[in-house]
Amino acid sequence: TDELFLVLSGQLEIAMRDRTVTVCEGELFVVPKGVEHQPRAHQECHILLMEPRGVVNTGEAESELTAPNDEWI
Repeated sequence: TDELFLVLSGQLEIAMRDRTVTVCEGELFVVPKGVEHQPRAHQECHILLMEPRGVVNTGEAESELTAPNDEWI
């Protein structure tokens, strides 16, 4: 599924296989379905991540890094 990242404060980098995108405060970026990506922040960053319920944050495999989800606001 697509994932939408909205940066509320700070700055977020989203690394993909072919490029890295920098998303600044007030901007959003949509990662298309099937695109491998790694979001990271060098300093504290607040984001709103929107994706359908049930999406596993570690891709197709669950591990000790998998965070609980399905938190609705």
